[in-house]
Amino acid sequence: MPTDRLHRRAVLARGLAAAAVGMGALKPRPASARSVRADAPGQALAVTTVASGLEHPWGVAFLPDGFMLVTERPGRLRRVTPDGTVSQPLSGLPQVHAVGQGGLLGIALDADFARNRRVYLSFAEPRGGETNATAVFRGTLNAAADGLDAGRVIWRQQPAFASRHHFGSRIVIDRSGHLFVTTGDRFGQMDLSQNPSNTIAKIVRITTEGEAAPDNRAVVGKEGWDPAVWAIGLRNVQGAALHPQTGLLWVSNHGPRGGDGLYAVRPGENYGWPLISWGTHYDGRPVNGGLRERAGLVQPLAHWTPSIAPAGLTFYTADLMPGWKGSAFSGALAGRMLVRLVLDGETVVRQERLLTDLGHRFRDVQQGPDGALWLLTDSREGALLRLAPPA
Repeated sequence: MPTDRLHRRAVLARGLAAAAVGMGALKPRPASARSVRADAPGQALAVTTVASGLEHPWGVAFLPDGFMLVTERPGRLRRVTPDGTVSQPLSGLPQVHAVGQGGLLGIALDADFARNRRVYLSFAEPRGGETNATAVFRGTLNAAADGLDAGRVIWRQQPAFASRHHFGSRIVIDRSGHLFVTTGDRFGQMDLSQNPSNTIAKIVRITTEGEAAPDNRAVVGKEGWDPAVWAIGLRNVQGAALHPQTGLLWVSNHGPRGGDGLYAVRPGENYGWPLISWGTHYDGRPVNGGLRERAGLVQPLAHWTPSIAPAGLTFYTADLMPGWKGSAFSGALAGRMLVRLVLDGETVVRQERLLTDLGHRFRDVQQGPDGALWLLTDSREGALLRLAPPA
């Protein structure tokens, strides 16, 4: 593990002093805030840096006590206090293959976390030599909240490849307590996306023990499918969230050169990659002759060309920012912005591009228990930001 020289910044909207925690001496840093305009007339919002110095943070989960767990792609899990103090890395994590886009990725808390304290992590797992694949790890947050106990890998993507790219991977707990896990096509294996007997470029649905959810096959009703597979043909999903009314899984998918898409996922459906795409290959060649639609293949609810590289997805349901209630929000890596999607059912009525002046690659966006939007910025000196009305 590299030497931890990360400076930590803590900013409280209520005026508490900033502080930073590293392995060396404390080094305070000033608050960082910027105003943006909301859709609600006259409503100004402040973007506040709560914690900084996180190395390529990837996912955030909110604990019942108001603290947060944040994954860092190199393989560390941090606990962040409400005032922004960042812990030393938690113990008990799996071995991570931190290469290219791989590393420690998504995080989710068990539906019964208050009782069992279970945490789920998706990550790039080494499989021997240079091969790797996405996997899901389960551990129990200990009483001191400084480590995961009884940890084990409960699910593994198959097959594995020597690749640095396209691992997915978000974890979402559904209303039955099962886990949706998103996977990627490993970049060089796009033809496997259409084969439902593997878990390359798929949405899988598993139990908390890592088995295929028992109602998957009955719901999907398709022969030849891996029993864990829920949907196919999604190139590299890095945003996922449950719709608050319907309970459907919505995802944002990376296209190649353009053709990123937003989808409402239903069991047994085929989202087309690489048979159809609104983008092109990186060398400019059309995907499958330039075919964009085909019978039986699902179209996106919205798509982006040029690519914005969507990452992180949440639905806004709180009252803190009423002008945004009912909207979906996606981070964007290549686009360096936060995208607001105004919805009417499954129709995207319009989009707004926010925080473009900050220049950040936004890796994750989540609605917090406080009603604010919390964002992770992707860089070697990444940060946890809070977007809310000024205090």
